[in-house]
Amino acid sequence: QGPEDADVVIVEFFDPACETCAALYPDVHALVEAHPERVRLVLRYAPLHQGADVVVRALEASRKQGLFWETLEVLFASQAQWTAHHQVQLDRLPPFLGAAGLDLARLQQDMHDPAIDAALAQDDQDRLTLGARKTPTFFVNGKPLPRFGLDELKQLVQSELDGG
Repeated sequence: QGPEDADVVIVEFFDPACETCAALYPDVHALVEAHPERVRLVLRYAPLHQGADVVVRALEASRKQGLFWETLEVLFASQAQWTAHHQVQLDRLPPFLGAAGLDLARLQQDMHDPAIDAALAQDDQDRLTLGARKTPTFFVNGKPLPRFGLDELKQLVQSELDGG
């Protein structure tokens, strides 16, 4: 989200079943919206919760229907209804995917695309290389947050906007 040539790039390793990721999403999105010409958000997958790997596949497959951001927002807004005790309840997921406007038959087929396997493997390799062991983990222009928190993220983004 945001321009490819943005001055500031926020990379977030996230898990769609992570309560903190869902709670912070509106604020992170607002950071991008506050500087639409200068800030870009790149989401990378870190499916650390049980069953989240299936949700990640559905999210990535939703991209093929042009509905990634819509699907992400529906999933975050309804997260408490398809997770229990930090575990995905797969049988509860389809109605929410349908609410995002997805063609569920096509989604099921697209979830098995080898390109998704490659993208997820790359995210996992990068996550491990960068030491992102929990979600969410943020990097701003390649710099990790000195300490986790929304204020710290905002400060690092502002510092980079001011010239780093």
